[in-house]
This record gives sequence, C-alpha cells and structure tokens, in this order.
Amino acid sequence: MSVRIVVLDGSTLNPGDNPWTEIEQLGHFELYPESTPEEVTPRLAGSDAIAVVNKVRINADQIAQLPNLKCVVVTATGFDCVDVTAAAAAGIPVCNVPTYGTDSVAQYTFALLLELCHHVALHSEAVHSGEWEHCPSFSFWKTPQIELVGKTLGIIGCGRIGRRVAEIANAFGMRVLGLARHQETAAPPSGLFEWATLNEIAAQSDVVSLHCALTDDSHGIISADFLSRMKSSAFLINTARGPLVDDAALADALNREVIAGAALDVVSREPIQHENPLLQAKNCLITPHMAWAMLAARQRMMQRTAENISAFLAGTPQNVVNGV
Repeated sequence: MSVRIVVLDGSTLNPGDNPWTEIEQLGHFELYPESTPEEVTPRLAGSDAIAVVNKVRINADQIAQLPNLKCVVVTATGFDCVDVTAAAAAGIPVCNVPTYGTDSVAQYTFALLLELCHHVALHSEAVHSGEWEHCPSFSFWKTPQIELVGKTLGIIGCGRIGRRVAEIANAFGMRVLGLARHQETAAPPSGLFEWATLNEIAAQSDVVSLHCALTDDSHGIISADFLSRMKSSAFLINTARGPLVDDAALADALNREVIAGAALDVVSREPIQHENPLLQAKNCLITPHMAWAMLAARQRMMQRTAENISAFLAGTPQNVVNGV
C-alpha cells in the first residue's frame, strides 16, 4: 500500500534523542513537530494517509472531511485525543501502544509518593541554605516523615500499570485495594490486591493512585464527594489523565486539609493555565506530564508505533481500540 505517514506532533516523542528512522522507512514520511487544530485537516488531506498523533485531537468533523484517512496511530496508551466512535463509523482503525510505559509510569508514581512522604528536595535545599550547619542537633526535618509499610494503597484502574504499581506497593509492605471495570467477572491476582468499591477505596486508603482510562464514566471520578470520604491524612496521586480529577474540588480539599496532599503529573487542561487553583493549593506537587517520557519508554514507543504501522500496511491491524 502506497501511503503517507503523517506525524502531527512529533516533538514530544522525539525532542532530539529518539530518531524516527524505523518509521521513515515505511512510507512517504511527513513530520510536523506540532500542529494546531486548524492545521490537522489540511495536513492529512489528499492522498491516503496514516495519522500519527500523541495529543493532537482528531474529532468527528475532521474525520468527515478526510475520506482518505486510513488509520490513526496514537503514540500513547490513552486514546482520548481521537473520536474513536466517529473513526469506527468511517471504517478507520485507531491503534494505541498499550505496553511501552508500564514500568516507567509505575516508577514515577512512587517517585511522587516518596516525595510526598519525605520532601527530599525541600530538605536538600534546607541543607544547602545553611540550616543544617547552624542546627543545634545532628538531625532535623521540616515535614512529617511517613513510613509506607502497613499503609493501604487504593488503585483506580488495574490494567498493566495499575498492577505494576500494586507489585511495587507489595514490596513496600502496603495493603492494596483495586478498582477496575468488569471486576465482578475477574479474579485479582492472588496476593497482589483485593477488589474494592469506589467508596471503600476512598474511606480505607492512605494513598489513592489513578491508573484508569479517561471515559465518560471516569471523567471527574475524583469529585468533592470522593475527597470528602478520604482520610484527612491521605494522599492522592494522578499519573493517568487530568480530567479524572475535579481540579477545583481538589484544590479546595487541600486548602481545607480535607486530605493531606496530592502529587499530579496531569491536570484537566494542559499545559497548565495560570488560573488553575491547584497552583496555589497546599502540599500539591505538580509535574509537567512527564511520567511517560523516560528515554527507554520513548524508544519502546517508537518501536511499537512502527510495528503498529507495519501491521496495518500488512492488512492485519494490531492494538486496535475501536473495533475496526
């Protein structure tokens, strides 16, 4: 099949250290570091095209104007940037990469949690500013130091990443509760975690960590009501999708000390806007959607994106998320 491979926002996957070589060899290759919403349709219009996207949105109106769009390959596990229903109706498979970042995101989840527990950077800064030098004792700490053994971790979303997080939590000696779609028909891995309801996770967890897809059902799952059911000593971690959390409700809960802290790698609108109330919230760590971005993970993403394109060109699409 003679086809154009059009990368609409390639700068995130390859900011200069992760070449497109394997994908360039698969067809007529067009690379755009970024694309505005207005540029998506003209860049995909014309001859047969495979769209490669990370966060650029492809909506129903655009799909209707692109009769020669043959496939959308998402360089991510989450695929909420594409209207998969409209794509399915048009016979366009949407393929994701479900396995590239499991270890990276799970590791980063614990980087966030451990920072909440110990505030390592804060204490290093205190030492460098002279506080230890002038301390009358050999030791001091500026925040409560929290031990994880015996604590309960509630995981919302028990796919590959959620289960890897559960494995690490087990190694820390934590009890793990899990919530997932269709859990009523699936047994949790023996000894890894136990199934729980959303209310049970809110009430019993010392840490709640989000690893679920963004869907109509999960949008805003961390609401004011959910937060009000959490322990006042509990932490919330989100390395999944920003709109899973009501930003304003979380900021309010942090400022009123309804919960003790939060660590977020994602927010509802990205890049974050200066008016986002979480920027002023108490004990709220925010990083710029980077849990997925370790070089090893991005190299796996590049390889598996090439495999997805090759499979489509061979007539056997893989990792299809919309049933086409």
